[in-house]
Amino acid sequence: MATTLEYIQYVCDQIEGVGNIRYRKMFGEYMVYVEDRPVLLVCDNTVYVKMLPEVEGVLAGAETGKPYEGAKVHYILDIEDVPLCQSVIGILKTVIPVPKPRKPKK
Repeated sequence: MATTLEYIQYVCDQIEGVGNIRYRKMFGEYMVYVEDRPVLLVCDNTVYVKMLPEVEGVLAGAETGKPYEGAKVHYILDIEDVPLCQSVIGILKTVIPVPKPRKPKK
């Protein structure tokens, strides 16, 4: 089951106020960007956060899972807990770099 457009819009509504938010559809699922940094992966209407040492303390008791076949284990973010989401995204904005632009194919 792929993520629905309604769910990705709900996720973005829940994290409103953390900065400039946008999302991009990728292979039927979505990546959520904050300040052009890829911070959340949304697959099958579930929000995933990469397991990074910086968020370990905040998400220590969170569920974990794989967003897709062959992926590494990620934290599952409780999108209903707005203060937690804001805290996690605040940390991720300082850790995750803005991706470099791709060079055009020749």
